[in-house]
Amino acid sequence: MPVSDTLTLLLPAASRLGRQRLSAAAAKALGRGDRLADGDAGRRAQLLRHFPLRGEGWPIAALSRQAEVGDAAGACWLRADPVWLRPDINGVRLLAHGEALSLTRADCDELLPALRPLFGDAGFELDAPHPARWYLRLPKEAKVPVFSDPGDALGEDVFDHLDTSPEGRRWRTLASEAQITLHNHPLNARRVARGLAPVNALWFWGGGRLPAATAGDGPAGYSGDDTARALASAGGRGEELPAAFTGEPGVYDLEGTRDLAWIENEWLAPALEALRTGRIAALRLDDGDGWRLELRRRHALRVWRRPQGWPAP
Repeated sequence: MPVSDTLTLLLPAASRLGRQRLSAAAAKALGRGDRLADGDAGRRAQLLRHFPLRGEGWPIAALSRQAEVGDAAGACWLRADPVWLRPDINGVRLLAHGEALSLTRADCDELLPALRPLFGDAGFELDAPHPARWYLRLPKEAKVPVFSDPGDALGEDVFDHLDTSPEGRRWRTLASEAQITLHNHPLNARRVARGLAPVNALWFWGGGRLPAATAGDGPAGYSGDDTARALASAGGRGEELPAAFTGEPGVYDLEGTRDLAWIENEWLAPALEALRTGRIAALRLDDGDGWRLELRRRHALRVWRRPQGWPAP
């Protein structure tokens, strides 16, 4: 079946939806589909099932830089995104990152000059083409540790996500010096006075070089997550997630929501109707726990099938 005839919905892990359940009509429709082999659990595995990378590693910095600016070739890249860390009795927790901080271009123009000498002395160039996405340009041959994605560490103790290898020592030192610089920056005092979260640290992640180009025939990917859009752009086209179902085939990333009613009303129900009328040839569902299901138009004839409970009771 051609990829262009298929619509895929990337769903949140069922374990994150609590007691929410699909309507009886939706459960009946899903019960007529075919369960596919479970995939690996986790956000990274979910994305790579649909937007595979060439080579090794997780070079999201290079991919997002290329999608955003177009100059990623010839260097090694590392994301150095602004974050808010807050100490508590059990450690230090990552409470916000990227767009959740609502940084403006003017904010970046204040913060970056204070940080650039720190990284310049280490031979790295820091810039921020988008207020939520900051980048370090490193020499092409640079080796960087494997860092946790900020989304995976959100709400957790950052010490559980530190690279403790000798290779990571340099980056821990740079992170500490950046924290001191940001803690003392007057912009943060003004942000706190306005009820905004301070930008008191940088989160390093997604290091690597731009992978070899793919054939460009992958599915179009639609997401509110810049990581997913960057992966989709590497093999096809990455776009912002529309407000609701548009009828176009492709991969639609709904993983970021925890509202099952929104998923069903704005996406699943219209997609099932598109399948019924032949606008798409197949509908695939893939959740963050690795649960996968495929529905085709002819499956509507399986009236003897029991409803499919998702999330499972």
